[in-house]
Amino acid sequence: MRGRKATVWATAAAVAAFVLPGTGARGAPQAPHGTRHGTRPAAAAAPAPPDGCVDPEASLRPSTADGPAVRRIKQRGRLIAGVDQNSYRWGYRDPASGKLNGFDIDLVRAIAKSVLGDPEKVIFLAIPTNQRIPALKSGKVDIVARTMTINCARIKEVAFSTAYFEAGQQLLAPKGSPVTGFDDGSLSGRTVCAASGSTAETALSKKGRPVRVTTVPNQLDCLVRLQLGQVDAVLTDSALAAGQAAQDPSVGLVGKPFTTEYYGVAMNRGSEDLVRRVNAVLDDYRRGGADSPWMVSYRTWLARANLGITAPPEPKYRD
Repeated sequence: MRGRKATVWATAAAVAAFVLPGTGARGAPQAPHGTRHGTRPAAAAAPAPPDGCVDPEASLRPSTADGPAVRRIKQRGRLIAGVDQNSYRWGYRDPASGKLNGFDIDLVRAIAKSVLGDPEKVIFLAIPTNQRIPALKSGKVDIVARTMTINCARIKEVAFSTAYFEAGQQLLAPKGSPVTGFDDGSLSGRTVCAASGSTAETALSKKGRPVRVTTVPNQLDCLVRLQLGQVDAVLTDSALAAGQAAQDPSVGLVGKPFTTEYYGVAMNRGSEDLVRRVNAVLDDYRRGGADSPWMVSYRTWLARANLGITAPPEPKYRD
């Protein structure tokens, strides 16, 4: 391995290993399985969405009224949030400060401030991509804020807030690679990495050409495999790919995004009051134009990626 790539790989691996899953606000420990922090009473599931799902981003109208889910969080005194720990600029722990940072982390803290009056009253649980839905359905977490795309398949299993970010699937490859795009034939016979349970994995499974697919638990694992030469390209959301390109200047985005995907905060389908409360937080988070909390967070973490985004997506409601 060349020296520069070895250094980048070592840095990436250090970031991945540095985070201790379950470290929470001011050192709050992870809620163990089977404790009241990690479980919730069974709740009646909301009606399943119609089979003809055409607008999965439409969510419940905002409200600040306390219901069972919000009261549980207040009684506990902590919001339990499932997040990423190794997606640069989205959810990662800064090795220098030991603090979780990123666009998704800012949003989680805004939700905690609204519900509990303190942005630091959060227990962050690092969860793999394919464990986001199981963590919600089992009651291990209250919310998942982890670059999670809203789609028709997922709204049958969990509830989502209104969309807080727009992205699209795009390839990441070494600079100078013969891979030039998703649908131009340059992937034929090559190996592509995607996170297990991601929309990228779904997109690759639908391809009608010979492509070998490698799946990993987390997106950073794909970057490491790319650096080691074990895969030819990575397929992921354009915003996540831009973060990985910032970690390693020897790789870059190729082609153009070929889907339109919206991220939402995911919750248990029985927690309608929490969904409405998060939507109220997002209404405030978007408000204020260039000075809104959303834009401040975007400028802090993502503006350097040149994603061409000038404002948050407009919310859609279904009732």
